[in-house]
Amino acid sequence: MTPVHVLENLFIALIGVVVVAVIAVVVIVFWLYFQDINQKKHSVLRNFPVLGKMRYILEKIGPELRQYLFYNDNEGKPFSRRQYEDVVIAAKYKHRLFGFGTERNYEEEGYFIRNSLFPKQEQEMRVDNERKIPTKVYSIDDESLFRRKEHRESAEVNPFYLLDEDAVVLGQDTCRHPFRIKGLVGQSAMSYGALGNRAITALSTGLRLAGGTWMNTGEGGLSEYHLKGGADVIMQIGPGLFGVRTIDGEFSWKAFKEKSEIEQVKAFELKLAQGAKTRGGHLDGAKVTPEIAEIRGVEPYQSIDSPNRFKEFGDPRTMIDFIERLREVGGKPIGVKLVVGDTDGLDQLAATMAATGKGPDFITIDGGEGGTGASYQELADSVGYPIYSALPIADDLLRKYQVRDRVKLIASGKLVTPDRIAVALAMGADLVNIARGFMMSVGCIQALVCHTNRCPVGVATTDASLQKALVVEEKSYRVCNYLISLREGLYNIAAAAGIDTPTQFERKHIVFKDRYGRMHEMEHLFSGEVR
Repeated sequence: MTPVHVLENLFIALIGVVVVAVIAVVVIVFWLYFQDINQKKHSVLRNFPVLGKMRYILEKIGPELRQYLFYNDNEGKPFSRRQYEDVVIAAKYKHRLFGFGTERNYEEEGYFIRNSLFPKQEQEMRVDNERKIPTKVYSIDDESLFRRKEHRESAEVNPFYLLDEDAVVLGQDTCRHPFRIKGLVGQSAMSYGALGNRAITALSTGLRLAGGTWMNTGEGGLSEYHLKGGADVIMQIGPGLFGVRTIDGEFSWKAFKEKSEIEQVKAFELKLAQGAKTRGGHLDGAKVTPEIAEIRGVEPYQSIDSPNRFKEFGDPRTMIDFIERLREVGGKPIGVKLVVGDTDGLDQLAATMAATGKGPDFITIDGGEGGTGASYQELADSVGYPIYSALPIADDLLRKYQVRDRVKLIASGKLVTPDRIAVALAMGADLVNIARGFMMSVGCIQALVCHTNRCPVGVATTDASLQKALVVEEKSYRVCNYLISLREGLYNIAAAAGIDTPTQFERKHIVFKDRYGRMHEMEHLFSGEVR
């Protein structure tokens, strides 16, 4: 057969393939057409089968189109593109510099930090940078529209620890084993189950590398992955009592004692409520693997809804009695996590602390804007105060009853950058929790499918085929870099404000600008009277 004949045969075969493909497409289109016009579930498809199908396709990919094409850098929710990049760039490249000017809208209302006429110089800052932290950072060699060439290199960076005398101590005068912390930022509650084992391990490893911090287990209980990286741990206990429950669902003092004897477990936190869901937690059955079920003491592959409150106590006095027993048995600091809204109840708690001389070692205030693995719209959008409103209320009430010096306040709620953390510290927080910022540092791209077990980057999923995307060794350095960048940023802001350590932030260091451009002192906004 000559080459000409070969080409003719190939051409004929190609035409045949194209014809078959066209016929197949036509058949599929007509099949979908008649299927849609005869179905009774969707009105738009019944009247406009083709356009209706296009509508559903665009609706499905709408979130991605908005995130990458249509939102500007400051529009996206829950976090804008700018906030997301602030986290990712600090985590990957360990730098936060940019050029030309800020993208913040100065016409909007918001908080601003008051700079000093004579700021502190670097050598005047109270900071412990004696021990360097070995990490790995990326450096871009060449970047164009279609290609980025970069390499990873080893680096030794300053840790930006607090001096020993400035360290924050939980349970200093109340328990046998106080928890001394040399950094003001830690990881907020994230359960194993809501996050996969690789994400939890990367977080634990990165936090241990950075030092001076902690990771909160979330109410899902203490897993081997929380301990695997060597980080200090605050074990959270929710109303479901996961990890410290009997087979019948009762509180197990034996299991609690066993957990308290683990050296890495530095404190315990009773979760009364969470900002994004003032109720018990939810975990979809698809995420409840046999391993997670064993850790929690539940049935595998069954959805879990924990109660919205503890049955072990029902008022401030009985809660404090329970806290006292936990502290006595475990010997470690005990705190509570709550959402500010019921100011009368918070007032009663502070009054009971004053009357009894007892109470929690720390209170975590979670803002209504906080994140979650799964919640309901009505709870996430409208129940509970935002963190910048809640913090001054809690701080004022504790001062009103003269118990503020006995308890540390930990704030959480979208505090993913140094400036937002500084405002929270000035409003009364002693420490700050971050969850979603750390999720972004290990690869989260805000796909908003945490509740489905289909996280495309292997963070909020227990699916092994999806988790393979997350490389623990690589992401652990990003966690470390992000945390150290936050601490460094806090020292930058403190120096600009004229103080030598971020533990000295007070309300006088921030102002609120209203929509008319007027600046309001914090004392004028929050007079100390809770309404």
